Amino acid sequence: MDFMDQDDSWNLVKSAAFANEALPSEYKNIGKQIVDECHGLPLTIVVVAGLLKSKRAIEDWKSVAKDVKSFVTNDADERCLRVLGLSYNHLTNDLKTCLLYFEIFPEEAEILVNHLMRIWMAEGFLNLENDLGEEAEKCLQHLVNRSLVLVCKKSRDETKIRSCKVQDLIYDLCLREFQRGNVRSKFQSICISTVIHQSQLIPFKLLRVLDLSDVRIDVFPVEIPSLIWLRYLSLRCRENLDIPPEICRLWNLQTFIVQGPIRSVITINFPEEIWGLKQLRHLKVSKFYLPKPPTVSSDKGSYAGFSNIQTASYLSSCRKEVILGIQNVKKLGITKNYLWNYELLNNLVYLQQLEILSLICVSYSHVSLIIPSAKAFPATLKKLKLYRTHLDWSYLDNITELPNLEVLKLMDDACDGVEWHPTVRGFTRLKFLLIENNDLKYWKATDDNFPVLERLVLSNLYYLEEIPIEFADIHTLQLIELTMCLPELGKSAAQIQQEQEDLGNNPVDVRISHPYTRTVKLIELKRSLPQLEESAA
Repeated sequence: MDFMDQDDSWNLVKSAAFANEALPSEYKNIGKQIVDECHGLPLTIVVVAGLLKSKRAIEDWKSVAKDVKSFVTNDADERCLRVLGLSYNHLTNDLKTCLLYFEIFPEEAEILVNHLMRIWMAEGFLNLENDLGEEAEKCLQHLVNRSLVLVCKKSRDETKIRSCKVQDLIYDLCLREFQRGNVRSKFQSICISTVIHQSQLIPFKLLRVLDLSDVRIDVFPVEIPSLIWLRYLSLRCRENLDIPPEICRLWNLQTFIVQGPIRSVITINFPEEIWGLKQLRHLKVSKFYLPKPPTVSSDKGSYAGFSNIQTASYLSSCRKEVILGIQNVKKLGITKNYLWNYELLNNLVYLQQLEILSLICVSYSHVSLIIPSAKAFPATLKKLKLYRTHLDWSYLDNITELPNLEVLKLMDDACDGVEWHPTVRGFTRLKFLLIENNDLKYWKATDDNFPVLERLVLSNLYYLEEIPIEFADIHTLQLIELTMCLPELGKSAAQIQQEQEDLGNNPVDVRISHPYTRTVKLIELKRSLPQLEESAA
């Protein structure tokens, strides 16, 4: 970015520190003094603004002004580093440690937030008295608010940060602090874990984080079960993998991730001893089977389980005993190859804390899922993703009854048929709707069907030409996003936008990317060729 003039610099600080609040005159005078000392450097200005945002006492502002004024140097990068150091020094010890952790990643690397936060938890950076997931999200958001961490990507509903990074000068700050030895004892195991490879595991008995995702393995390394202090373990294998019974020695393990080759599904088989990992919070594998858990008493209906489990994906065994073993799970992914076992829907009701559910079929065969009623799902469900489930559109009427559903994603032929016509009022809390890669051609609905919808995302729909015009009456609608859709669908969205404006409402934001230019007739001809050949035969 170019250097900013005084007016732009002050407006940036004012908007970041006070947003829409009225600014007292005494703050204005001191604030402009601080801005003058930033010399138009954009990064310096946003970092100072983030610092002032957390300081509301006039004396604190005076202290910041004094500190910034003392940074007398002609080197712009050095001046910026000193301002960054000032902001860093005002962080709590927990936040300092979380920020300095970025030093172990490559410079300018885009980091997946889930990966980052789970390692924060594993390293013990967070307050153990609170919910660790919420605590990690708060820490990240605080660093973002202070302009020390940049948001790279958000979730499609924009409620979560998906990836982030730090700028080069902030990365340099992390390097400086680390080299000074201020946090060396806390970071020792992390630094070791970034360079570790198989046969080299033996000397590092105190490792808490072990990421071997860049090392492809054929068998489970026999040295790993001896690392009893591990809290985070990530592996990558070339083919199906059997986990040995010795896994039970990792009684501190919180996160267990096994990845396979890109664009292929591998199966992980766990022994019964896996149920001994009482601290396990996150289990992430492309496809895995869990054995029946052992009973914990003479009562045949009482089984051992993961009492701390938060995330489990993608599970293939859905028998009742297994579901009861993960009954505290909040985010669950289930995958099937061919047949949807109806026992699955009967057992999901035992998951009374479930908030996020993904049902995925990894086969291209036409296997239809049937949802008899909303009672098949826990009432706590907030987000539902269906992928290649080939559900009849009519069954979505049952899903509308879910009382807390806020996000619905229908992906890759999640529903079959060319017409969707909801027949019941519902989706009383649905805020985000995604339809992707589907043959939907006719869509009839009213604002009563989606009364509080905020974001509608349509992608790779080659037949749909019209969004129901009644969507103009949804006062909460903020965004219609179209990707690889027909130009006619874009015109329909623009009509809804105009209709809202004519009604005196805030018009919906319409975003269109990569309009689909090929004619539908060509696609229909291509898809009808196999049928014509069969008829001719």
